[in-house]
Amino acid sequence: MTIDKNHVVALHYTLNAIEENGEKTFIEKTDAENPFTFLYGVGMMLPKFEEHLQGMVAGDQKSFTITPEEGYGDIIENAIAQLPAEMFAQSGMPPIGAMLPLQDAQGNHVSGVVLEVTPEGVTVDLNHPMAGKTLHFDIEVASTRPATEEELAHGHAHGADGNEEH
Repeated sequence: MTIDKNHVVALHYTLNAIEENGEKTFIEKTDAENPFTFLYGVGMMLPKFEEHLQGMVAGDQKSFTITPEEGYGDIIENAIAQLPAEMFAQSGMPPIGAMLPLQDAQGNHVSGVVLEVTPEGVTVDLNHPMAGKTLHFDIEVASTRPATEEELAHGHAHGADGNEEH
């Protein structure tokens, strides 16, 4: 079956960042037993990522690169926030490198990576962890199938077989 909008796609991938000197730096890889499964065509993935998958079928393999402009954008130098120590009175101060779930003034969910912890507060980088990176994917499509009505209503895949995973 060909990948199309509102299909559940399961695929295996290896993701590397391409450095300015052309060398690849490993980021992550799926394992054989756990493919990456998602609902295609509903805005869950980067548009350029989905564009590369359009029309593929189970067993197809492909390699492609996504530039920062097509992916998570360039690094914004002033996307740094100072969070007061009082925010962490109950949970305790987070470690450097931790990913903090935050909310902006408009109620949008964002994440921040902890850069520094002082008695006064926590400094976080609000850039996406993949901002500024050229991403290189090596993929193999494991399966594709039409999404169930329940998956479409929930807005996400329930696993390769359509059943809610626990």
